[in-house]
Amino acid sequence: MATSDIKLLGASPSPYVNRVQIALNLKSIKYEFLEEKLGTKSELLLKSNPIHKKMPVLIHSGKSICESLIIIQYIDEVWTSGPPILPSDPYDGALARFWAAYLDDKWFPMLWELRTAEGEEAKVVALGWLREGLMLLEDAFAKCSKGKDYFGGDSIGYLDIAFGSFLGWLKVVEKMEELEFLDGTKTPGLVGWAERFCSHEAVKGAFPETEKLLEIAKMLQAKAKAKAQAQAQ
Repeated sequence: MATSDIKLLGASPSPYVNRVQIALNLKSIKYEFLEEKLGTKSELLLKSNPIHKKMPVLIHSGKSICESLIIIQYIDEVWTSGPPILPSDPYDGALARFWAAYLDDKWFPMLWELRTAEGEEAKVVALGWLREGLMLLEDAFAKCSKGKDYFGGDSIGYLDIAFGSFLGWLKVVEKMEELEFLDGTKTPGLVGWAERFCSHEAVKGAFPETEKLLEIAKMLQAKAKAKAQAQAQ
């Protein structure tokens, strides 16, 4: 299939875009990456995702598929010749989808809330919630991996991609807050998993280095602060 038949709209710092890149890499699918500038939305993006107006968007033979987790499922169903991403067992698949939804709906938003929390008490609450979430994910890793290297077992799967795409930003928050979230004592399973995931050929280069993400985070933080000050005046 020609590369021009497969296009990905997105920005490199976005973990949701990185998910799709990792899935495409796992399947050895060649594609054209159309970089979106942070803070702007191209006409193609608005046309391709008129409902949410968000990236990523996968364009396959002129048809648009939106939302990162939906795109991953689409890739797995269309390109069956590559390694499977979703578990073949219905229960395992349901479990993976459950934890992926938890990450998107609860855990990752709380990571950003820690960055924007006003006052020490609010930060303590957010930090406690995040650490509790990681303990839950440590247990989920033990159940889903069944003693193997990844949530998906012997190879990277759906939940690995869903969680692993956030590791870059987790490291950024660790640096900015001078914290350590993945602890070899409390979350040994996740520590080993994260190292294996980030060193996988399909993952390396899929998202920017921590220092680059840190620069972006500081820029976004400065913009948000300036906007808040302008609104307060």
